[in-house]
Amino acid sequence: MDPLYLRSAGRSLLIDLSAPEPVLVHWGADLGEELPELSLLQEPVPPSSLDVPVRLGLVPQASSGWRGRPGLRGSRHGQDFSPRLRLASAESTGPGSALLTQSDPDLGLTVRTELTLNDGGLLQLRHELVNDGATGYQLQGLDLVLPVGPAASELLDLTGRWCRERHPQRLPVQQGTWLRSGRHGRTGHDASLVLAAGSAAFGNRTGQVWAVHLGWSGDHETFADTLADGRTVLGAGELLGAGEIDLAPGKSYRTPWLFAAYSDRGLDGITESFYRWFRNRPHHPARPRPVVLNTWEAVYFDHDLDTLTELAESGADLGVERFVLDDGWFRGRRDDTKGLGDWYVDEEVWPEGLTPLIDAVTGLGMEFGLWVEPEMVNEDSDVVREHPDWIAGPAVAGGVRIPERWRHQQVLDLANPEAWDYIYQRLDALLSGNRISYLKWDQNRDLTEMGHGGSPSVHAQTLAVYRLLDALRAAHPGVEIESCSSGGARVDLGILERTDRVWTSDCNDALERQTIQRWTELVVPPELVGAHIGPTTSHTTHRTHSLSFRAITALFGHFGMEWDVRTVTGAEREELKQVIALYKQYRGLIHGGTSVNSDHPDPALLLRGVVSEDGGTALYALAALATSYREIPGRVCLPGLDPQARYSVRALYPTDRSAFIETAPAPWVAAGAEATGRFLAEVGLPMPVLNPEHALLIEVTAL
Repeated sequence: MDPLYLRSAGRSLLIDLSAPEPVLVHWGADLGEELPELSLLQEPVPPSSLDVPVRLGLVPQASSGWRGRPGLRGSRHGQDFSPRLRLASAESTGPGSALLTQSDPDLGLTVRTELTLNDGGLLQLRHELVNDGATGYQLQGLDLVLPVGPAASELLDLTGRWCRERHPQRLPVQQGTWLRSGRHGRTGHDASLVLAAGSAAFGNRTGQVWAVHLGWSGDHETFADTLADGRTVLGAGELLGAGEIDLAPGKSYRTPWLFAAYSDRGLDGITESFYRWFRNRPHHPARPRPVVLNTWEAVYFDHDLDTLTELAESGADLGVERFVLDDGWFRGRRDDTKGLGDWYVDEEVWPEGLTPLIDAVTGLGMEFGLWVEPEMVNEDSDVVREHPDWIAGPAVAGGVRIPERWRHQQVLDLANPEAWDYIYQRLDALLSGNRISYLKWDQNRDLTEMGHGGSPSVHAQTLAVYRLLDALRAAHPGVEIESCSSGGARVDLGILERTDRVWTSDCNDALERQTIQRWTELVVPPELVGAHIGPTTSHTTHRTHSLSFRAITALFGHFGMEWDVRTVTGAEREELKQVIALYKQYRGLIHGGTSVNSDHPDPALLLRGVVSEDGGTALYALAALATSYREIPGRVCLPGLDPQARYSVRALYPTDRSAFIETAPAPWVAAGAEATGRFLAEVGLPMPVLNPEHALLIEVTAL
């Protein structure tokens, strides 16, 4: 049988179909039109090993001699534990897509694998396991794996915590398994987002990189597996609880999608593949991303119609386009200890309902948005008093044990059809009865001891949340939804298939946000990344930052504010209006251009930017994250421009000297400069000496 050879955007996937099982030969750079005879790739047989070469199957298995992590793990009550899957069929399912079927008739198992290499070079694959046997099959795990090239010598993934999500960490590729397990019942603050393998010292713009992401919002594992023979695979899969998936005869289990990207131009090439996939989706947000004002850090739980109307009027005067009422609007909700789950407008605070506020907001030309947290309940709530069995938890002798509280919350068991119906009906009623254009959908705790009917249920809960989002979007197609999860604890392509942006972090500290947003945007394009200007002194870190630093940080995302803007007056208010006008002027570029990140050697400086598709316009932000070991920054290169084009360069914001500490600034900062794209990328321009925790916005325009 001819090999499966998918090619797109300088990337390719090659699978040998001549062997008894599909063999993963290559994933990476395009191999060109002609392929050699694949038999030349047969590995030698080392001493003290199997008598035949060991192949890397599409589902790695011990029956073929694979001594790494097996792709399929399970049994029939301890029997039928080692599958011997063999190729049954291979068919093209469309441009760049294929379906491969493997089966083991003796064990009664079939695995179907869907593969698509998208136009931008992003590879998708997933498995479906079917139980063809006469008895149940207890699935422990079904992973998706891909090989990396021999140049890969370093690993990079991300980690973090609440208010410090998505920070990079590196380690060498070494023999054995590097495994990251997420056991939060959601993606997690410490989730890796991507696992990347690359050539030595790969950077933002240099080196070969292979990267994978699992599009799943529940428990999961990602891993790099390096065998004694030197081969390395990257993989991921859902992390299943004991007995969570027990397939009855004829039933099936489908994995989440694995998304994989290859680049010979460093991490920016990985980003480019993900962005092109996102932006090619038919349901990707098409209209300009509106300026948001969220009420949380302005009023917290203190809801009052007059106060909120004043806040809305102040926001409208600044140029706000979407006003979002946060936590505190529903029955009994004066703090975070009670009321969660009672999704009725509080009659004491809002005797006429939300209509007066909605009318005031929409009358000012803004959209109205509302905060909800449908997946959680307080024990002190009417819904729990009426339905205590709707709290998810482990079954023990005598009933269900209530898990430990987290922020005074428990998890609502959405695998229970009655609980799911209740939440759907309440949200549907809110959206049907009010002019709500946007939901800030929060989820504020890990799903520890998640159980339904005596069994682990993270898998069922995650699918129930997906069904709930899908049903509400179908019933209210004009409503946009933000995924928030204690800030950035649920950022993945599973939830982003059903939402219109993510709240990146509960931390609005611009210094922390510089790193959080840069690494979130390794995968997620800025139009989907919520980024707000917070108060002058941060709610979470108590750091104080200039407006320009906070504003430039927020510009490179879906821009908004979480701040009592009534208190912004005088020159500061005029500056804030200027910033909002800048966002509106450049959001088409920021949300549609090519993301670029410099490999500047000074760790105190971070240079990020976006270049229009035609190379005619670019916007860069130079941020000083700390004091530098250098007296001056020296020349900083501006990557991603057309080498042949000639450009005008100017310092766009701030235009005063407040951010700078040099005695004699670089002349171009005041007067502008002209140079070719090649000069700017290879030689660069001398940058002003920035105060720590300050930034400079630079505009580049083709002449």
